[in-house]
Amino acid sequence: MLDDLNELRTLRAIIAAGSLSAAGRALGVSLAVVSKRLSTLERRVGLRLVNRTTRTLSPTDEGLALFAHLDRVLEELDEAEEKLATGRDEPIGTLRVTAPVSFGRRHVAPVLAALVERHPRLDAVLSLDDRLVDVGGGTFDVAIRIGGLGDTSATMLKLADNRRVLAASPAYLDRRGRPRTPDDLPAHTFLRYGDGIAPWMLHGPHDATATIAATPRLRVDNGDALHDWCLAGHGVMMKSVVDMGDDLAAGRLEQVLPGWSGGAMPIVALFASRHHQPRKLRAFLDAMAEAMRR
Repeated sequence: MLDDLNELRTLRAIIAAGSLSAAGRALGVSLAVVSKRLSTLERRVGLRLVNRTTRTLSPTDEGLALFAHLDRVLEELDEAEEKLATGRDEPIGTLRVTAPVSFGRRHVAPVLAALVERHPRLDAVLSLDDRLVDVGGGTFDVAIRIGGLGDTSATMLKLADNRRVLAASPAYLDRRGRPRTPDDLPAHTFLRYGDGIAPWMLHGPHDATATIAATPRLRVDNGDALHDWCLAGHGVMMKSVVDMGDDLAAGRLEQVLPGWSGGAMPIVALFASRHHQPRKLRAFLDAMAEAMRR
């Protein structure tokens, strides 16, 4: 049975640290103790959990699967012990977050840095990736996304309203003219993210709609590069208001066709549905919601 917490905590430390010696330092025990605990645990479960040679160490598939469950269970136990010992409901452990590249850099990274500064026993890992991920697999505690749910097995919490709008630099619009209706758009240069194939579906006043082919002259798979092109005056892009708020407010970008948008794209948090939410997750969700309100 998996009833020795020292062995389980040792396995977690080994996989997290990447070596037996580093795990020993993290736990405050010798290399021999770490090695013995791992060997005993592997005998107990009847499986090899870590592949190790004189130079390298890597978890087996079984070791990774056990680690994903252990990490959550042990952190919940650590939380309970902390609360009993100090009376404080303090976030502890490692919070693993994934977010889109541009939005994550601008909005999620500062929130995580402030949380770690505030809570000494909390660590954070941020993965910036525009692809959707399955938060049920245990790799991430929470995914921040703009728009749809993506992972239907996840619980979704809306952090803020948001919409996509058309924007261009004032210099570009001075040079090429300001569209007054969607029919004026085809004369303009379009900047697109991703495959750039699907037409833009615009929603306007009084439930009006318009479909714009928006064939791009410039296309990129990075939101920051797209933003830079637009600031430099190379054309019109469609992007989330939350990603452009500072530039719109400062006049570096100007909304094209005010009153028209690409539709609602709320900022959402996706996380595995569990009866008990770890304190680290609750603290992060509260901090993100507050940051979005500001």
